[in-house]
Amino acid sequence: MLTLLTFHPDNLELFTSNHVDTVLKQIDSSHNIWLRCIYFRDRTGTAKIIKHFGLNPSRVNMIFNHSPVGVDEDVEDCLFDSYEILTPQIKNHEFEVARGNIVLGNNFIITFEITELKVLSILANNLQKRTRDIESVGISYVFYLIFKEVLNNYHTVFDYISRKLDDLEDEVLDNSGDELTYQKIATMRQSTRSGRRNFQSIKSLMAIMDHEDFQWIAQPVKELFNQELVHHVDKLWQEYQALRAWMSELMEIQRDNIASKTGERINRLTILSTIFLPITFMSGFYGMNFKYMPELEQPWAYPAVICVMALIVIGSIAYAKKQRWL
Repeated sequence: MLTLLTFHPDNLELFTSNHVDTVLKQIDSSHNIWLRCIYFRDRTGTAKIIKHFGLNPSRVNMIFNHSPVGVDEDVEDCLFDSYEILTPQIKNHEFEVARGNIVLGNNFIITFEITELKVLSILANNLQKRTRDIESVGISYVFYLIFKEVLNNYHTVFDYISRKLDDLEDEVLDNSGDELTYQKIATMRQSTRSGRRNFQSIKSLMAIMDHEDFQWIAQPVKELFNQELVHHVDKLWQEYQALRAWMSELMEIQRDNIASKTGERINRLTILSTIFLPITFMSGFYGMNFKYMPELEQPWAYPAVICVMALIVIGSIAYAKKQRWL
């Protein structure tokens, strides 16, 4: 799906279509525009979009080959950023990751969203009130708003992680969890790794902005990034690291719990084996084919041996319980 947002001084014009040529005909180069390509994996259509905006054809391969997360500085025809963003959607205790690309030019911004980014849909609906700011500052103001919404999205994600870890911590500290509890924590920790790449990408972008020859973001927008988002990123980064450390601690405790339970099981099996070892010895002893075993001729021999075996078992169990081995 292709969604075109054209910013006029007093209003926002919205146009949606599934046909590239139809959308491209609606583009007015005299206005700032935002083109959203959602679930759009047509390589030919993408090439038309790239050509329409005068971008390097290599951008098509970068979009479809999942280029490394971060800002590309090799070709200076636009600001090209690949992203991986954790979203609040959870599936099988694993966070869904929204992947895509952001292309920023002089008066246009294009987002190629492999999976729809909900925060961008919300932002697009709320931009009606900000058309004057975009006209006065430039399209890079939308770029700033996108990153602001992405960072706000992490508050929702981290809040969910905290609540989930609280529940898992109760299981771990009560020693009521099992291998499944450990797997839940491990899966959650593994699925949040893309958050690290996302924060590092944003930090790299902010560092690039300080270069004097960086032309794609207007000076007022750079100041907004420095005044509002730098501290926001640092705070979220610290919170992210704290959550990762929390997950690691719970994994270590749960691993110890599992090892302790396994040790207890092995200990009980060892004790049971020890209890029945004398009986096994006696059974083997009387199973030998000796000619002269006088007690075998006595009528009390069989019940006596049975009683001795029973006393050995009862005595061994009583001793193990007294020592708290069982």
